[in-house]
Amino acid sequence: MTTSAELPVIRLKSDRAPGHPWVWSAQVHKPESRLPPGSVVDVMDAKYRFVGRGFWNGHARIALRLLTADAGESIDAAWVALRIDRAVALRRELLKLDDTTDAWRVVHSEGDGLSGLIVDRYADILVIEYFAAGMWKFRDAIHAALLRHFPGARLYWFAESHVQKQESFDCRPMEAPTPVEVHEHGLRFHAAPGYGHKTGFFADQRENRRRFAELVRGRRVLDLCCNAGGFAVHAMAAGAKGVTGVDMDAGILEIARANATANNLPARFEQADIFDWLRQAVARGERYDAVILDPAKLTRDRTKVLDALKKYFAMNRLALDVIPPGGLLLTCSCTGLVSEADFLEMLRRVALNAGREIQVLEVRGAGADHPVRTDVPESRYLKAVFCRVD
Repeated sequence: MTTSAELPVIRLKSDRAPGHPWVWSAQVHKPESRLPPGSVVDVMDAKYRFVGRGFWNGHARIALRLLTADAGESIDAAWVALRIDRAVALRRELLKLDDTTDAWRVVHSEGDGLSGLIVDRYADILVIEYFAAGMWKFRDAIHAALLRHFPGARLYWFAESHVQKQESFDCRPMEAPTPVEVHEHGLRFHAAPGYGHKTGFFADQRENRRRFAELVRGRRVLDLCCNAGGFAVHAMAAGAKGVTGVDMDAGILEIARANATANNLPARFEQADIFDWLRQAVARGERYDAVILDPAKLTRDRTKVLDALKKYFAMNRLALDVIPPGGLLLTCSCTGLVSEADFLEMLRRVALNAGREIQVLEVRGAGADHPVRTDVPESRYLKAVFCRVD
């Protein structure tokens, strides 16, 4: 084990604490000798006062990932295991997620103090995504800790190619595990990690699916960017009058149809670009009492946020044209770079442009298994705005 006395030191240019666990390369003095990506280092401020301990990566935009401010705490395999223990205890002992579902987020990166690591559970499969070279170095300890909590689980780990390039580590592709059935609030869904559709199931919308379903009993529902049909299936099970799901991806629509069939529900799914589909629906005079709009992430680039907001504006504006007075709109954004304030401002402009009144009933996010640290607002990526349209 590396003791703090042996750790390399990285010095900040400022004498103020960063206030965020991410420290950018421009904020630090580069070390005189090269340190391997993912090295554990001590961090000092400009006056050589201890700030914290974390991962260093001189190749990455995030040069430092601060993991602890406790000078007596070592960052080692035991530390990683304790953080995973704490994350699992939150979900099982406090949130009691096993009573509701076997698809939940086990580790939410900074939200659980494990920067660069995300773990999702899908029945007996644990999907482990690495975002940082430092966390990748602890992979054996991470896998062992997870298997203590989920004995016999199948582990599937990966890192996106752009992350591996930026962080300078090599995570070779694994063979995808066989798909599995998961359960949520008594309903059955298909999850297929590693098959090109993420998992085919997004656990972050779990409580929003149930809330939406409670509101749409007896209503005609339109599920735009429906993905694997999670909202559609919940709505039909709760007594919606009829549900139509629309998505561009033919493969994910096969999963959506299978999910509806598994629950003996007659939802209808169509492959189309939502803009084309909505224009044709408007031309036909179609109306839907409740619309869910849940597009994929629109950008990872801070310089493209304005473009993303323009696209959100266009799709929400068009969606209003199929919603009658008194209808419901659940509009979502999983683009972390788009703030809640900017998303709500976009909706204000949509209402103004359409000459309609939009009442915001609730603004929700991901479930409690996606905790957000107060000093990392970026990790509150999901916005789910429940509206009534007049």
